[in-house]
Amino acid sequence: MKVEKFCVSSDPDIYEAWPDIVLSDGKLLCVFSECTHHNDRSYTRIMVTESTDRGRHWTPKRPLTKGTAGLPYYYNCARISRLSDGTLVIVVDRIPAVGEGVGAVNSVILLYFSHDQGLTWQAPVETPLRGIVPERLTELPDGRWLIAAHRPDNGFLTQFLRYSDDRGQTWSEEVTVAQVPGRNLCEVSLLPAGGSTIVAFMRENSGLGYDCQKTISCDNGETWGKVTDFPLPGCHRPTAGFLQDGQVFITYRFYPGRGQRPCNFFAALCDRESILSEERGAGSGRTIPIDYDRSPLADLGYSGWVEFADGEIYVVTYIVDDALDKGQIRGYALKREDMLLPLQK
Repeated sequence: MKVEKFCVSSDPDIYEAWPDIVLSDGKLLCVFSECTHHNDRSYTRIMVTESTDRGRHWTPKRPLTKGTAGLPYYYNCARISRLSDGTLVIVVDRIPAVGEGVGAVNSVILLYFSHDQGLTWQAPVETPLRGIVPERLTELPDGRWLIAAHRPDNGFLTQFLRYSDDRGQTWSEEVTVAQVPGRNLCEVSLLPAGGSTIVAFMRENSGLGYDCQKTISCDNGETWGKVTDFPLPGCHRPTAGFLQDGQVFITYRFYPGRGQRPCNFFAALCDRESILSEERGAGSGRTIPIDYDRSPLADLGYSGWVEFADGEIYVVTYIVDDALDKGQIRGYALKREDMLLPLQK
């Protein structure tokens, strides 16, 4: 299958990682983090870049936040979404770096809003949700907003959310999306699946290459069912959505287990029946290789994607590869019709 690759941002002086992307009135906006290194957050800053030619060329990156060198907190992973009225929203976790509040339990989830297609952004709004690696703000058909993040609870990583029915003026009490003793559930992707149904795909973070984890809500996120295995082994940071033809597309980092570096970036194509089933083997799907990180210090795989009206899918992720020891943001263009050839009569 043909996959075209493009440079979204590559800076030899800084580590760039954890991107997301949105399509708004024909323009692509990509948000990502820059930091000293994946394992050194003494400096961080959230950056934005744009493309008006379907991701073939990108503007110089510009800051959403100020840099955090010398500050008692750092920024982590940003996500971006477009609401039904055209408003753009970036969600960012701000994590305490010093003092008694260090860590995910006291990390603050912030919302940045733009009403002019990303030209300007309002001051951040603090939400009551605590945790890290948030999901993008998800707007349901009835107007409800969902925000989600994870943090340790009862000895294991647990996925939480809050919802708002008044556009963020007030938020619900905290809802536990998924908590399973012995499993570390995190990095949720929320997929509205029609009516009041939402499917939550999660990373299992024990480092043993477990399947993607899944749970379903039938009441717009207020309660959640049992957690089941979804047949994407080694799935980290899933990003799920529906394509125009009704198929489900999921991008993710493949991590087979401890002792191996994460070197592969995959996508999966599956049907609606598969994601709604509680049986691991039900339905059907295909795993699609998108990129491979050749660096001895390979690091990749948090991603976002959009689909254009003509069926082209544009994906962003971060990868080290030929940057050797620095993360860079890379874009990929692929077509839905190239994923499966028609049967010959």
